[in-house]
Amino acid sequence: MQLTSDRLLELSEGADLEVKACLGHDGRGELSRSFWDTYSAMANTDGGVVLLGIREKKRGDFEVVGLTDVAKVRKALWDGANNREQVSINLLLDSSVEVLDHDSKKIIRVSIPRAKRGQRPVYVGRNPLTGTYQRNYEGDYRCDSETVKRMLAEQVEEERDGKLLPAFGIEDLDPASVRDYRNAVRAAKPNLLWHDLDDAEFLKALGAFRRDRETGCEGLTLGGLLMLGKLPAIQEAVPNYMLDYQERPAPKVELRWIDRLTTDGEWSGNLFDFCRLTLRKLYKDLPISFQLSGATRVDETPVHVALREALVNTLIHADFSGSVSILIVKRPDLFGFRNPGCMRVALADAMAGGISDCRNRVLQRLFRMAGYAEQAGYGIPTIYTGWRKQVWRAPYFVERRDRSEQTILTMPLISLLSDDVVSALEVRFGSRYKRLPMTQQMALATVVSEGKVTHGRLKAMVWDHPKDISAALSTLCRDGFLESAGAKRGTFYFFPGEPPLRIESEPLLFDNEATGRKDPCSEQPASEQIDPASEQMGAASEQIDPTSEQMRAASEQIDPASEQIARDSERWHSLLEAAREVRESKKAASDKMDSTILELCSRSFLTLRELEELTGRGADTLRVHYLSRLAREGKIRLRFPEAIRHPNQAYTSSRLS
Repeated sequence: MQLTSDRLLELSEGADLEVKACLGHDGRGELSRSFWDTYSAMANTDGGVVLLGIREKKRGDFEVVGLTDVAKVRKALWDGANNREQVSINLLLDSSVEVLDHDSKKIIRVSIPRAKRGQRPVYVGRNPLTGTYQRNYEGDYRCDSETVKRMLAEQVEEERDGKLLPAFGIEDLDPASVRDYRNAVRAAKPNLLWHDLDDAEFLKALGAFRRDRETGCEGLTLGGLLMLGKLPAIQEAVPNYMLDYQERPAPKVELRWIDRLTTDGEWSGNLFDFCRLTLRKLYKDLPISFQLSGATRVDETPVHVALREALVNTLIHADFSGSVSILIVKRPDLFGFRNPGCMRVALADAMAGGISDCRNRVLQRLFRMAGYAEQAGYGIPTIYTGWRKQVWRAPYFVERRDRSEQTILTMPLISLLSDDVVSALEVRFGSRYKRLPMTQQMALATVVSEGKVTHGRLKAMVWDHPKDISAALSTLCRDGFLESAGAKRGTFYFFPGEPPLRIESEPLLFDNEATGRKDPCSEQPASEQIDPASEQMGAASEQIDPTSEQMRAASEQIDPASEQIARDSERWHSLLEAAREVRESKKAASDKMDSTILELCSRSFLTLRELEELTGRGADTLRVHYLSRLAREGKIRLRFPEAIRHPNQAYTSSRLS
C-alpha cells in the first residue's frame, strides 16, 4: 500500500517528519534504536513527527507496512522515554503518542515537541557531548562539542549580558552616547524618578552598572558596555564583536554597497549609536506615504515600527560570543537582518506573542527605557502585522545551525497581491482562483512570486492550523491548481508542469556573508571572499538572485549507483583515464580543469572525495576555484541543492539528463 506525500503531510500536520518501519526481527514490530537519535534531534531543533510502521523505499516513495504488535512498540517507547540511561528527558505526553489506522494497517504517530531552553541539550545515553543530535533537513546529525557547550551555557544563563565586568568602569563608556541615551530616556519617560541621579547611579538603576553585594566588586555589566561603551573596550570584552549595515544598490546577493556603517573606528561603535544611525538609514526613502491621525501627520507608520522592532530584536537576541557579525542589509527589494545565535523559543510561539525569553535582558531593558522597543514578547507579531497591512510578501525567519548558529530575518518589499500577480493568476486560472479560500489564494500568489510554495512558507503568511494548511495544499493539488514534488520536510508545490528551476529550503538573504565574519574593509568580489571551509555552493543554490542563470533541480534525477563507485570497476577506470592529464600535471590551465570536471560529471553524480581522487586536487581547491564558479554559471548542479552540507552531496554536469 502506497502513501502519497500529501497524505503524509496531513498525518504530520506539516511538521518536520521522519518515517521508520520498526518491523523488528519477526516482522511484527520493534522500536528501532535510531528512534532515539531522531527524538534527540527533533527535540533540539524544532520538534517534529515520527511515523512508525511506514517505510521509505526511495525518496518520496512511501509504503505502509503496519505494526502487528502495537502494544510492544508502545511499551518500548514509554520505557525508553522514562529511562535516563536511554535519553536525558521525557518530553512526551499521553497525547503525543497516537495509534492510527491507515487502510486496516496500524501505524503510530509520535509528536515530539521542541525542548525548552532549560531542557536542552536532549541527548541519548549518559554523555551530552557524544549523544546530542540536531535535525538538518531530513537527517539526524550528531552535534560537535562546541554546539553542545553553547546549549549548556544557554540552559543555565537566563541572561547573557548581565555578567559583571569588574575591570570595566564608567571611563569605558562613550560620554556622548551616555548623554544622548539619557536624553532619549528623558523624552520617552519624562516622569522617571532617576533623571536627577549621576551617571553611575542612573546606569545602576537600569542594570548597566552593578555592584556585587557579596564581593563588593562593581563595574559595568556586559549589556551596559555593549550599549554605551567605547569600541576598543567593547572589543576587548567581546573579541568577535562586529556590527555591519550595508545599503546595496540592486536586488542581488553580490557584495556591493553604496552606503555602509560598520565598526571601523569612525564612530563610537556601540549598540545605541548603531541603532540610532541605522534606523535613519532604514527609514530613508521608504516606499510608503505618511498617514494622518485627525489633522496631525503621523510619520511613524506600522512599517516604521516593524523595522524598528526587527533591528532591536536583532541586537537584543544576538549571541555576542558567536563568530558571526550582526549584519543589516537594505536593498530595493527587501530588508535583511542577521544575528549570531538561534532563537530561544520556537518561531510559532514567538509569532503568537506573549512569550519573551530574551538572550540579553539588560539590553532589552535599556532599549525599552529609551523608547526603542515595544512590549516584551510581541516584537515578531509587530513585524508581521506591519508587513501584512501593506500586503507585502510575508517576512520569513531562517535559523542556521551549520558552522555558526545564526538567525536570519528577510522582509521583502514586494506586494504579494500586486496587479501583476493578480493578472498572472487571472490569465492562468480565469476567475476560478477568486472563488478559492484566502489561504489557497495566498498559496497560488506565492507560487507566482517565488516559483513554489512550501508548507512552512504558507504557515508564515496565514493564521490557519498546520493541519488546515496541509489540507489546503492537498486540495489545490487535487483540483489541478498545483503539483507537488519532494518528500517529507522538502515537499514543495508548483504550477502543473512548471517545477522551479532550483530547489531551496527557503530563500535566504545572504551568500558567503551567512557563514562567518569577514574583513569589514574588504572589497573583493563576493566569489573571492568565500571561506574555503564554508558552504561554497550557497550563492549558486540558496540565494535570491533573479538575474542569475539558475541551476536545474536535481533532486529527482539521482543516479542510485553514484553513492559509491567501486574502485576496481570498469567505470572507475574509465573516469581515471579521462582525468589522467590533469591528475598527472601539477599545474593545469583553468579551462582544462573546467572541461575535465564537466566531462567527469557528465556521466553521473560524483562526490567531492571522488573528484579529489580523480583530479589530484584538494577539496578546498576544487570548491573555491572550480565547483562554486561552475555552479554559479549553471554548468554543474548539486545532488542536494536544498541541503548544501548534506553528507552525500555530489555534483553533476547540467547537461546530464
